[in-house]
Amino acid sequence: MAKANQNELFSGSSKDKAEKDYSAKDIQVLEGLEPVRLRPGMYIGGTDARALHHLFAEVLDNSMDEAVAGHASRIEVELDVSGYLSVSDNGRGIPVDPHPKYKNKSALEVIMTTLHAGGKFDDKAYQTSGGLHGVGVSVVNALSDHLIVEVARGRKLYRQSFKRGKAIGKLEHLGDTPNRRGTKVSFHPDPEIFGPKAHFSPARLFRMARAKAYLQPGVEIRWKCAPELVANLETVPTEAVFLFPGGLSDFLKETLGNKVTVTPEIFKGRSKAETGHGRVEWAVSWSPQGFGDADSFVRSYCNTIPTLGGGTHEQGFRSALTKGLRAYADISGMSKKASNITPDDVMNSAGALVSVFLSSPEFQGQTKDRLSNAEAVRVVEMAVRDPFDHWLAGSPKDATKLLEYVIEQADDRMRRRKARDVKRKAATRKLRLPGKLADCSNKTAEGTEIFIVEGESAGGSAKQARNRKTQAILPLKGKILNVESASYAKIAANKEINDLATALGVGLGKKFNPDDLRYERVIIMTDADVDGAHIAALLITFFYRYMPNLLHEGRLYMAMPPLFRITQGGKSMYANDEDHKQLLIDTEFTGRGKIEIGRFKGLGEMMPAQLKVTTMNPDTRTLARITLDEDNLPTTEALVETLMGKRADLRYQYIQDHAQYVDDLDV
Repeated sequence: MAKANQNELFSGSSKDKAEKDYSAKDIQVLEGLEPVRLRPGMYIGGTDARALHHLFAEVLDNSMDEAVAGHASRIEVELDVSGYLSVSDNGRGIPVDPHPKYKNKSALEVIMTTLHAGGKFDDKAYQTSGGLHGVGVSVVNALSDHLIVEVARGRKLYRQSFKRGKAIGKLEHLGDTPNRRGTKVSFHPDPEIFGPKAHFSPARLFRMARAKAYLQPGVEIRWKCAPELVANLETVPTEAVFLFPGGLSDFLKETLGNKVTVTPEIFKGRSKAETGHGRVEWAVSWSPQGFGDADSFVRSYCNTIPTLGGGTHEQGFRSALTKGLRAYADISGMSKKASNITPDDVMNSAGALVSVFLSSPEFQGQTKDRLSNAEAVRVVEMAVRDPFDHWLAGSPKDATKLLEYVIEQADDRMRRRKARDVKRKAATRKLRLPGKLADCSNKTAEGTEIFIVEGESAGGSAKQARNRKTQAILPLKGKILNVESASYAKIAANKEINDLATALGVGLGKKFNPDDLRYERVIIMTDADVDGAHIAALLITFFYRYMPNLLHEGRLYMAMPPLFRITQGGKSMYANDEDHKQLLIDTEFTGRGKIEIGRFKGLGEMMPAQLKVTTMNPDTRTLARITLDEDNLPTTEALVETLMGKRADLRYQYIQDHAQYVDDLDV
């Protein structure tokens, strides 16, 4: 039967009825903090343990801002047996006078119940701040079933209570308090949001509080926890005081311990704040022994907020050290040997900490863990370069030793690169690569990546969308074998797994050699649905069991293809999930015109141009790096065995225990 015209099906009385059914009563207006409770993931990234502890970070950051501004010298953190967490400081205290715009409410109530209300949107109250890095204390209030704020200000004590973001009564004046000043926030996370079994981890809170103390020298952070909560935790005391006058250098000294270092002294420094510019503090040392499971590390912060993804401040720091060593090489007659050193060579075997304070920080990505201020490169480089030159000149013997060490790193890198190039060329010639592999044209692994794609159809689109020089495509047929519940003989005989190992150029298990890997990055690219997630889980399990170095070295990634395409007129945008779709509709698609929403059934359904711009082009795509929690490997091992192993009863029990946390199962 011929398909009826859409206008014929939707005309006359049916059209009138549809218009009447959709009226003003269907338009929702979310007031106050209701949007936060409706979609907490948009504000704190989810409702898991990380998001729960982000609430503590937001409250602690506000107290740290008072300390950074010079108004507070002490912060107290207390976790009681009932799960209430309190953070107090001896700063100025939140203003309690009536707000000029909301005369029937105090400024405190406006701050606690209104999004984007605070004293950090200009530089009058705070030159720099971290409290608005994420979401602010109003979101903490919205996601708490009970929150109490006490303010000691002007020698008087005030208190106001809140429940799920709404004030319980007016601000109370509790009388005089001549010896107290500052703000105290006590809150209990809402079980309706985080689940009835959610609770703060004393160990995690302890580490977070301790790390903050290093970032503002001279600020004292006092820790207190109910004995019942830490009875079985050897590393978490019931009470402690954190005070580190040396700041980041104290942190680095503790991290180094008794390790052998290239130079006896840590290169450390702290720049003075300049009008219109940022303040910078740093500490770095080099140890051939490495740092635990890592050869090196760089931990950076902006306005006391950890920038886990690095950013422009790290770039400026690396540049200052590299230029300084090259300049010293010119002076000492070693310029020819030092001509090949790169920032990676300089930072190899380095343990470094960099902290910047900027008046208007800009962050990249939804998680805001990467600093993107362009001027931060110059600010950090200018702050570090001259002190580094003086540090090198002050001890020529140690400076020469460091320069020679870095030159050795560069020489070693070039030797390894040459060896990899030879191996890769040999492997390309000798290996009988899978016929379905569309290899890239680069003859070296550097800068290359292989996409492991779900299905031939998606593989075809990916081959058209790729950069042939650097991107290889390996389509896999459906779900691969679950290696967690299969024998090694069965795994070794599996064609898909063999094709995968051969394409990568490596062996399995103990035979795996990361130097043989033919690509710099391995990217899993599956459909953005349940089946795609299942295939991704099977592949990750395979890599975890038989190529764990990929995860340890951070070379395994997940592509993040969109689920929806939203179009209005000539404007098109892509959404990752339902929340992202709604956010784009609410914020990006305004005005007149019908909004059309298309849902991709799979990667094979996407046009090559769409797949390229959304998922494969390094300039426009988003990748999720798959890593291991190196401090918690036994838990990871147990989870893999439970979810992917042979025992169905363990999976069933896990589902029973965690089903309550599933908000929506999209099937």
